[in-house]
Amino acid sequence: MANWDDFRLFQLTTTYRDRLQHAVEGAVHEVSLALMSEDQFTALEQQTVADLSGKGYRAESSELLLNLVMEKGSQARRVMWACFPKLWNRDPKLVKILEEICEPGPIPYADWDLAKGTLDFPTELTGAVQRHRETLRAANARVDATVVLRNGSVKVLQLAGRFAELAVASTPRHRRLAEHELLAGGRELEQLADGPSPGELRKIRADQLFTSGDPLGSSQPGRSAALAGVSGIGKTTVVRKFVLDWASGRMCQHFQFVFSFKFQDLNSINCAISLRDLLLDHYPYLRNVLAVLWRNAARLLFIFDGLDEFKDGIAFPDSQGGAEPPHECTDPDFRCKVSDIVSGLIRRKLLPGCSVLVTSRPSALRSLERAGISVWAEILGFVGEERKEYLARHFEDQAVAAAVLKHVQENEVLYTMSYNPSYCTILALALGPFFARPDGDPQSVPKTVTQLYSRYLYDVLKRHGRETESPRDVLLRAGQMAFRGLAEGNFVFTEEDLFRHSLQFSQFLSGFLKELLGRGGARDAVHAFPHLTVQEFVAALAQFLTSDPVALLEHLAEAQGAADGRYEMFLRFLAGLASAGPAGPLLELLGAFPNQATSQVADWVREEAARRVAGDGKGCLLRALHYLFESQDGRLAQGALGSAEALSLRRQRLTRSDCAVLSHAVGHCEAVKHLDLRSCGLRCETLDLLAPGLHRCQELGLGNNHLGDSGMKLVAAALSNADCKIQKLR
Repeated sequence: MANWDDFRLFQLTTTYRDRLQHAVEGAVHEVSLALMSEDQFTALEQQTVADLSGKGYRAESSELLLNLVMEKGSQARRVMWACFPKLWNRDPKLVKILEEICEPGPIPYADWDLAKGTLDFPTELTGAVQRHRETLRAANARVDATVVLRNGSVKVLQLAGRFAELAVASTPRHRRLAEHELLAGGRELEQLADGPSPGELRKIRADQLFTSGDPLGSSQPGRSAALAGVSGIGKTTVVRKFVLDWASGRMCQHFQFVFSFKFQDLNSINCAISLRDLLLDHYPYLRNVLAVLWRNAARLLFIFDGLDEFKDGIAFPDSQGGAEPPHECTDPDFRCKVSDIVSGLIRRKLLPGCSVLVTSRPSALRSLERAGISVWAEILGFVGEERKEYLARHFEDQAVAAAVLKHVQENEVLYTMSYNPSYCTILALALGPFFARPDGDPQSVPKTVTQLYSRYLYDVLKRHGRETESPRDVLLRAGQMAFRGLAEGNFVFTEEDLFRHSLQFSQFLSGFLKELLGRGGARDAVHAFPHLTVQEFVAALAQFLTSDPVALLEHLAEAQGAADGRYEMFLRFLAGLASAGPAGPLLELLGAFPNQATSQVADWVREEAARRVAGDGKGCLLRALHYLFESQDGRLAQGALGSAEALSLRRQRLTRSDCAVLSHAVGHCEAVKHLDLRSCGLRCETLDLLAPGLHRCQELGLGNNHLGDSGMKLVAAALSNADCKIQKLR
């Protein structure tokens, strides 16, 4: 800091302001005292900040602290920064900020130096730049809040205060998945958390995709970047935060203009259009300055969000000398398909020198493999403390937040997808009421994913059920639409889709189906479930609301035949709903499920488990065990596993969730002669979940794992058990 002048310190504070606000929430008392001792805060100002924090308003307290520091001037900023090394171990977010600043190479505010030159706009652009920034700030400042206050109302939050940092890696999974993408994401994140190989994970910040000090090795003046992430991981939120920070002058100021588009909105364009008209449709105030923009293409950034939701797709020519597409778009006034415009921008054929960011789910990234993308990255989700931080923001009462987090951490199956922000929101909404009531029954709190979503939908029906005469019929039709969406890879539904399934958007339907208004308002409205898992749950629920048993069997066969894992959560929900336990809350409101349907599914689960135990189908035993776990039906599990003599999961990487499910299965086996867990990536932490049943096996295979001394103590405990039946240990 001794080498930084006041302007540099101002740059640094402005760059990190939002992140600092969250990082010092637990240390505002110490920081405000230091500022008062250096005569930067009055006693009243210090007391006001401390009182807010003491009353539980930590976010508001840290926001006030930063506002006061910025108002006081350079000396106050210098005193504040001088405090931070003394608080090094108070919050991991503060540690991360200080480590970034201490890293060799360009500091994050390096863009400001570049911005000094680029912000000398031509005179005719000055007004347009100001209006454009104001427009983007207004459009991206607020978020849909799900924070429940003590009086039951919902609190509206600013995006800057709502945003929780997500891990972004420069190693996207742009390959064909053989597993459900949400489950695959949790599995891979757990592996990386155990210790990635060198080069396997390089964590970056989203703003580093286009900063001058690029950590990914690209030095091109204009570059194209692809940002991947599974459903609900926060791609759109990251884009909105990126745009908001640019418009507020906090980052990437070497771009004079940032233009953001959603592929959802672009779907409504059914005719040829030029880039000029596309921009003016979104930003009509730029009409008189477009010619100037075209001449300064290197200072433009185009963002296209949600490639997986684009109905037309984008075709790219083979980079190895393949033929150019017949309608190559190289002129911003040339009228063509929207896909040709996006392709031309990415490939630098249209406005050479501009930069482009495309976001997508991993499953749709294959179309970009031949696009010449400069930077690949993927949002991994929450790691470590970020889950706790994000869950806490859903509750005004932090005691409830802590109880929800504790319950989730103790239930590995619920925890497995909590790296995903949208899933965390569902956790908060479904579990919050159990811990907010002083008379809540701990035994009734959901412990499986099916129980969780049954409670989530139960609460929706309780709020909105009286607004329709037949919620059962509406859910049946919505579920049929949801299943077709899964089959066709469709997660956004038009008014035509609703009409085809005899649905009319209503207050009741809005409880579990969001209406996304396009730029044309209701005319361009589309609909989507709050999260992919909600769509999968409603699709599974519909199988028990129909009177057509043939359709159920057809859907089961279709789901089993898919090789990409897209139906895995659907099948788990199906298995869970076949049992009265997990489905209990919904039966109260929807009536009993047909006996034939529940019997068909239960028989399928039993046969599937028995077949996989016998070794028919590599890799599928684990799936069958998850189905049994979701059912929470002891008799069903006993019938499927009671006589099992061997369970082999050799060479299958087992997560904590998998081990919890396997432990449940072993508990229902009368006598497992052989449990083979060799080469499963087991560690002490995962073996601990299996410990209760290890002593019941006659032959136990644990070779080629990473148990360490602590893991071997668990094995020794099993051998010391008075009822130990282990005869052979590998």
